[in-house]
Amino acid sequence: MSKSKVTVVGAGNVGGTTAQRLAERNYADVVLVDIIEGLPQGKALDILESGPVLGFDSNVVGTNGYEETAGSDVVVITSGSPRKPGMSRDDLLKTNQNIVRSVTEEVVKHSPDTILVVVANPLDAMCHVAMETSGFPRERVVGMAGILDTARYRTFIAQELKTSVRDVFALVLGGHGDTMVPLPSMATVGGVSITELLPQDRVEAIVERTRKGGGEIVSLLQSGSAFYAPSAAAAEMVDSILLDQKRILPCAAYLQGEYGINDLFVGVPVKLGASGVEEIVELDLEESELDDLKNSAGAVRELVEVLHA
Repeated sequence: MSKSKVTVVGAGNVGGTTAQRLAERNYADVVLVDIIEGLPQGKALDILESGPVLGFDSNVVGTNGYEETAGSDVVVITSGSPRKPGMSRDDLLKTNQNIVRSVTEEVVKHSPDTILVVVANPLDAMCHVAMETSGFPRERVVGMAGILDTARYRTFIAQELKTSVRDVFALVLGGHGDTMVPLPSMATVGGVSITELLPQDRVEAIVERTRKGGGEIVSLLQSGSAFYAPSAAAAEMVDSILLDQKRILPCAAYLQGEYGINDLFVGVPVKLGASGVEEIVELDLEESELDDLKNSAGAVRELVEVLHA
């Protein structure tokens, strides 16, 4: 049985760590692509050389072109410019729109049947760029945000209740930003709702910390942003697709009427399998949660309008 093939575009911290996590799983060969000469080649070789110690024999190659990516089953797009001092979100949007567009054109040329997992920010808007550029059906373009936001939410709940994170089930929906929607009604520890286990003010504090989770790490690091948890989340999505696990995971998916939202990428629970987004799971949300989700979708729509301006 031949190994699957995964391309990771962008050899920065998120891309490099994603490539490492995937290589260590040993079910796929990995191609790491970046425009900076030597960077993807050096990281790929370093990852490859950890194989004898860790016991994996996935092949890992780094390249500045796209020929090596041909026939990829999944492509993870992490490339994009981080926000620099004095840059508005709209500036960042336009810069990354151009990067994601050119990357997607190259990827699709060499792997017309691939599934795109978008990690580049601003996430929800970049999913639109990838889908419009690729011309792919909505099943084959999916964004990584909800798993990361949910992982932060679960971490904070587990810390608060001094319990194993493995017994915490939670969901964060909506756009990947300040308007995201952590759902207290759906968060449980060992099957018991957190609203029963914690006073209202603690629940609200955890929700607020989750919303600002990325920013908290950025301010601690002072240069750069999170990459261990984001790469873990991206790898979980690749697992579910390539191993056809059909996991129900919160991801940015293109909605066409679900939750009353149309033609927009928004974070919702989806079933991820071999053909990509195989189903969008519609939860029975409380009215206030549905309002929050629509509010979050509105913030995403504003970004998309800037893209098309």
